[in-house]
Amino acid sequence: MSQSLSAQAMTERALELSRADECMVLVTEASTANLRWAGNSLTTNGVTRGRSATVISLVKDAAGVRVGSVSQSGLRDDQLEDLVRASEEAARGSAPVKEAYSLVDPASAEASGSEWDAPVPVTDIGVFSEFAPALGKAFERSSQAGVRLYGYAQHTMSATFLGTSTGLRLRHDQPSGTLDLNAKSEEPHHSTWVGQATRDFTDVDVAALEAELERRISWGRTTVELPPGRYETLLPPSAVADLMTDLYWELGARDAFEGRTAFSSPQGGTRVGERLSPLPVRLRSNPAEPGLECAPFVLADAPGRRISAFDNGRPVGATEWISDGELARLVQTYDSAMMTALPLTPEADNLILELPGATASLDDMVASTERGLLLTCLWYIRMVDPRTMLLTGLTRDGVYLVEDGEVRGAVNNFRFNESPVSLLERVTEVGKTTPTFSREFGEYFPLTAMPPMRVPDFNMSSVSQAS
Repeated sequence: MSQSLSAQAMTERALELSRADECMVLVTEASTANLRWAGNSLTTNGVTRGRSATVISLVKDAAGVRVGSVSQSGLRDDQLEDLVRASEEAARGSAPVKEAYSLVDPASAEASGSEWDAPVPVTDIGVFSEFAPALGKAFERSSQAGVRLYGYAQHTMSATFLGTSTGLRLRHDQPSGTLDLNAKSEEPHHSTWVGQATRDFTDVDVAALEAELERRISWGRTTVELPPGRYETLLPPSAVADLMTDLYWELGARDAFEGRTAFSSPQGGTRVGERLSPLPVRLRSNPAEPGLECAPFVLADAPGRRISAFDNGRPVGATEWISDGELARLVQTYDSAMMTALPLTPEADNLILELPGATASLDDMVASTERGLLLTCLWYIRMVDPRTMLLTGLTRDGVYLVEDGEVRGAVNNFRFNESPVSLLERVTEVGKTTPTFSREFGEYFPLTAMPPMRVPDFNMSSVSQAS
């Protein structure tokens, strides 16, 4: 049977088929266009369309509420009933959940989502109509300069529909684009990277990105070997985004309240209200942030400690997680808010770090540096100790020595051991916040705006042979 039901009709039909006591249905329809290139030549391009559905069944008995969540991609109309039954079977076979509570009342749900019955928006290869010719010109210039460009561009248009047996109907449309651009030179061998998140690729300035890559390639013509140690280090917005995203993902209130994270108080409870930075920085999220717009209500496919399907449809508002340098909020489900007696603040899909009034660019900070390191990006970041949020990872695609306000050359890569919480305690300068795209986590969490940061003693724990 061919797929004929619209995403809206599939949501309604799944709810009609449900025999559970309560049911939630999430249907996402997405189209994606992509370009890939290597060695100054386009290698592949394509357009895909797909649909995924999640059915969350709630079965109630004397022991409590049992939940079964089953998802399937590429779902045909004739497979929908099987998906619903599988969800119900999963619920009956599960243990009762402790955090069960009533589904969101439609009357209290967020009303600012997309129009339910509007056609699903799609993307196609035409989204690159200005970007692709500009990239072609960059290929020509790079070939003449002995530099090879590699990379990937992707644009997605998705629409997610949420329906519940209590009558809730919400929809969110999300455009999302990402660009990874890598330059490699042969004599001497040097590699560097730039990236960008975008809603539609009309704001991507290929010539400016290429110029930045060329500047870093020129820095790499001089090389300096440095030992491990603690160095004054300038972190560009892309590296700050990776570190702050990792911090954000550890802001779960339940884990903090239970003593599991760096935001747990040694005296019990959480560190809300404690100062995390000597500078009055703000770490915040806002679904309506211009250029970083995201879903204004909760969309979750299962119960969880940090985000819960029982909160589906609850409004997601503007929240300051760190306010004037103090920990102000934690990511809450309704259940954890009851446990901690703190405000209900669900997570959002964007993140902004800023220091009010800061105007310095990364170049300004380089110019005021006597001696230190300038990073390009971080890679292969892994948690070492959740209680202190100690991370380890590698530098990648360009670490540079700065002396007397100028970049003197490229240095070897390092393995680092650092905690984003500790970095906030030790940061001495924060620059102007700009939209950015992180190297490690940008594919999963692209909507960020971050400043450059100066850390006086960033821990480069060992030399890395990665190149």
